Amino acid sequence: IQYYFHQKVKGGSLDVHPTEKALIVQYEVEATILGEMGEPMVGERKECQKIIRLKSLNVNTDIASLAQKVVEECRLIHPSKLPEVEQLLFYLQNCRKPGNGCVILSSYKQEKHSSRDFISFEGMELDQEANINSIDDYVELLYEEIPEKVKGATLILHLARNSGNLKDLMQNKTALGALARVLREDWKQSVDLTTTIISVFFCFSSFSQFHMLVTHYKVGALCMNIIEHELMKYDLWQDELQKKKQNQNAKKEHEKALRKYQGLLTKQEQLLQVGLYLLLNLAEDTWTELKMRNKNIVQTLVKTLERQDEELLLVVVTFLKKLSVFMENKNDMAETNAVMKLARLLSSDHKDLLNNTLRLLLNLSFDTGIRSQMVQAGLIPKLSSLLADESQRQLCMCILYHISMDDRFKSMFAYTDCIPQLMKMLFVCGESHTDKKLISFCINLAANKKNAQVICEGNGLKMLMNRGLKPKDVFFMKMIRNLSQHDGPTKSLFIDYVGDLAAQVVGEEKEDYVIECLGTLANLTIPDLDWDLVLKEYNLVPYLKDHLKPDHCTFFFPFQKGSAEDDLILEMVILIGTVSTDDSCAVTMAKSGIIPTLIDLLNVQQQDDEFVCQIIYVFYQMVFHQATRDVIIKETDVPAYLIDLMHDQNAEIRKVCHNTLDIIAEHDAAWWGRVQSEKFRWHNSQWLEMVEGRAVADDGDPFGYGDDGDPLAYIDDGDPFTRYGNILERPDLFYSADRIIPVNGTISPEVFTDYLNGDVGQAGGFPDR
Repeated sequence: IQYYFHQKVKGGSLDVHPTEKALIVQYEVEATILGEMGEPMVGERKECQKIIRLKSLNVNTDIASLAQKVVEECRLIHPSKLPEVEQLLFYLQNCRKPGNGCVILSSYKQEKHSSRDFISFEGMELDQEANINSIDDYVELLYEEIPEKVKGATLILHLARNSGNLKDLMQNKTALGALARVLREDWKQSVDLTTTIISVFFCFSSFSQFHMLVTHYKVGALCMNIIEHELMKYDLWQDELQKKKQNQNAKKEHEKALRKYQGLLTKQEQLLQVGLYLLLNLAEDTWTELKMRNKNIVQTLVKTLERQDEELLLVVVTFLKKLSVFMENKNDMAETNAVMKLARLLSSDHKDLLNNTLRLLLNLSFDTGIRSQMVQAGLIPKLSSLLADESQRQLCMCILYHISMDDRFKSMFAYTDCIPQLMKMLFVCGESHTDKKLISFCINLAANKKNAQVICEGNGLKMLMNRGLKPKDVFFMKMIRNLSQHDGPTKSLFIDYVGDLAAQVVGEEKEDYVIECLGTLANLTIPDLDWDLVLKEYNLVPYLKDHLKPDHCTFFFPFQKGSAEDDLILEMVILIGTVSTDDSCAVTMAKSGIIPTLIDLLNVQQQDDEFVCQIIYVFYQMVFHQATRDVIIKETDVPAYLIDLMHDQNAEIRKVCHNTLDIIAEHDAAWWGRVQSEKFRWHNSQWLEMVEGRAVADDGDPFGYGDDGDPLAYIDDGDPFTRYGNILERPDLFYSADRIIPVNGTISPEVFTDYLNGDVGQAGGFPDR
């Protein structure tokens, strides 16, 4: 039998050597013995490492060239890792004492700090070099007094900062158990000791595979208790200082206490920093994060935002940013008013802190209530000033965009330098590329009257129209449409562009672009604008009439779309309502036969309240003019449709219907009677039903059947009261038809109701007839 040997080498992570100027390449070798048919028989996998010594590396070495040479000569390093090699070489070049264990944890996530970058505080300097072979001696020190315990823990910390030692330390249960015991028993005795031991476990928490180890020794729960205790101490310090400050006779004592306080505060913030970052690492597991939340981690972090140390604040803000993706944590931040404390961080010069603060605020800005807190905290001017910083611009713009979604806050942008900056950025962008976030933000701001005035100052509107008309940019046209809706001096600026907009409508442009042009024209309710000339010059009437016709299938399937999209048709209806304010335009529209088309459209779109309201508004505008009013009353069924819609569920529809019918009734006596009768019938519907029921009972036909047994035999046009003629001319219906209560007006409906309830008659009966 023949066997074959197959070997596979897989590259791994890169690191720097803890004591020499060298790179360590971790890789994996997989050896497999294959059978005669190529099937694997025996396999073995082994983790190996290769050390690349860099004896020629000095302060004058060209890092880029050396990194390229290392990648080319070492096949274990993939060319894609060239930037990482450069970074490691740069660190080795600038590391003064490589023997101190200054190691970059390259396998650690970018979001986390490495132990080299993070753990550096006063009191951890040593006059001897830590050695992994002397770990037992360091553990012995943990059983001595506090100074010896601090020394032993510091030596172990120096070992833990070298990622290559973590596996050996993990297997030393005695050392880790002793550290956990000392932390649990003596954390109140020494801040230095507590900080050092937590830093050792922080080194383990930097790697996800060691999280179970940290959890096993319950370091996370202990850290929560320690942090809570330190925050309480901080409050006591503050109270004590305040009392001494108020005592005028103890000025020297106050200065002495202040110096002591500053020293204690520095050590405490180092402890809080490493403790919170250990918890942040452990919070990768959602179950662990939930347990932290149950112990009020959000409240603890928000309280820590009052500190001044920027490195500590960076840890706190990063932790809050991670927690903010869950609704429960976001609500806790809203309740603790975290935004007020975050607002002051926007003036920080620390770029990472500023960036993480903005990201946290962006997460929170999706909540309406928190957006209100942001405005109250004065974030609009602060974020507006940060728009000048290109590195933070996108984050600031997204937060401001969310704030601008609320109509309550739109006007506040007019009192900042936000709009001039946005306009400048808007026109710096080329015509071929428009920043969607930027233009969307501008569209929101343009919906406010004060903002619109600022935008149109100078040549603002002219520049926008050039971008909207020439490249035919839909987003710019949306912004222009919002600007055109405001009454006052802003709207009059659009007179010069009416012809250009009308030309875009009749041209064969994209539908969404035409919708915006139509909407802009429909907003231009300007008294000095000659709409009749515009309609004739650009031949708009035939265009509107042709596009308003629904397809044949729409009559049978009302929920299907007609010959054009519903949005396009709706904008056309609104435009007709606008131009109908002009007498000559209204006549032109009526003569073109567009009113029957609108009635057909009303039947098709009867389920859409917006369509119904706008079509009725067109009729409302037309009845103002004598010529069109006569056409609507005498030649169409518009008044009948309006009567049917008088009692629609939509309040706006009812309002427009009543106003239109009032005008019709004022100029036509016949319709006056029908309108008043319908209003009376609706207002007194319950009473009329009751009276009609008693009248039917008196006729000996309690079920309302006619002579032929048909229950609807006496009803004409579906109205049970039509057999009585005009209700307003039937005084016998006002009270009763039972010949008991007189109809001469001496008895009111209230008395009749009492009579039906048995309350009348006992007091002396009815008045004499």
